[in-house]
Amino acid sequence: MITREHCFYSNGYKLKAALYLPDDYKEGEKRPCVIPNSGYMGLNEIYPALFARAMTHRGYAAFGFDYRGFLDNDGPAGVCKLEEQVEDIRNASVYVRTLPEVDADRVGLLGWGMAAALVMAAAAKEPGIKSVAGANGFYNGERWLKTVYSYVEFQKLRKEVQEERSRFIREGVRYFKNPFHFYPLDPDTNDIVKDNLYAVKGYGQEISLELGQSVLEFDAESYADAIHVPVMICHGRDNLLHPLEESLSFYERLSGTKELLILNGKHNDFMFDGHPVFETLVNALGTFFGKTL
Repeated sequence: MITREHCFYSNGYKLKAALYLPDDYKEGEKRPCVIPNSGYMGLNEIYPALFARAMTHRGYAAFGFDYRGFLDNDGPAGVCKLEEQVEDIRNASVYVRTLPEVDADRVGLLGWGMAAALVMAAAAKEPGIKSVAGANGFYNGERWLKTVYSYVEFQKLRKEVQEERSRFIREGVRYFKNPFHFYPLDPDTNDIVKDNLYAVKGYGQEISLELGQSVLEFDAESYADAIHVPVMICHGRDNLLHPLEESLSFYERLSGTKELLILNGKHNDFMFDGHPVFETLVNALGTFFGKTL
C-alpha cells in the first residue's frame, strides 16, 4: 500500500490525513475512493488504516483522517461532538474529490462503530457521495444508551448531562473525565480495547462531558429519508456494545437501494488483518462499492 500524507481544513481546523493507494497504482490514474471513518475514540491509525489496507488490496484508493481535537489536530482537545465529526467527514469528502489520484465521481463513505451513524448523516447532507456503508454502529443515541443503562441509571445519566450543560453555560470551563464515562464498554469489547487500542499513541485521552449530550441528541434515523444513494449495513450478530437491533431498525427505515450483512462476530473481536470474519466483511464491502461507485 502506498501512503501519501495530507492535511485539510474543517471549519478552519487543520486535520492530518493520509491518502492510501494500491501498490499497482500508476501516476495519472484516477481510482474510486472509499473514506473509512473512525468510531468513538478511534484514530486513523487504528480502524480506518485497517480498512484502507483491505480496500487498496481490492483496487480502491482510501482516505483516512483523525477528527478535530484528537492527537495534535486543531480544535479543542478531547471535545467529541457527533455533529462536528459529521462536518469533518463531509469536508474530507470534498477534499478527496480535489485529489488528482481520485475519481471525483466515485467516492464512497464507510463508517465503523459510532461513525456508522455519522456517515449516514454525511451521505444525507453532502452532494457527491455515491454510496455509504456502516458497520457495527448505533443509529439513535438515546435508544442505544437505554440498552446500556438500567432505567434508574439512565435517569441519572440524563440528569448529569443536563446539570453539566447548565454548569458549562454558566462557567464556560469544560470538565473532562475518563473517555468511557458516557460510553461504557461491554467486557468483551473492553478486553480488545485494553489489549490493543490503548497501545496506539493518543488513544484513551480524557473526553469533555459534552459527549453525553451529543450522543443523547444524535439520531441518524432522522436522516434516513434523505439518503438517496445505495446503503450497506453490516453488524456482528453477537455485538454486545451496539446491539444488532440498532442496525436492523435503521435498515428498516431506509427506502432506497440497500444491503444487509450480519456477521458471525461481536463488536471488534474480528477487527484484525486476515481474520476470517474481517475478510468476510471487506469482501462484501469491496463488492458493494464495486457495484455502486
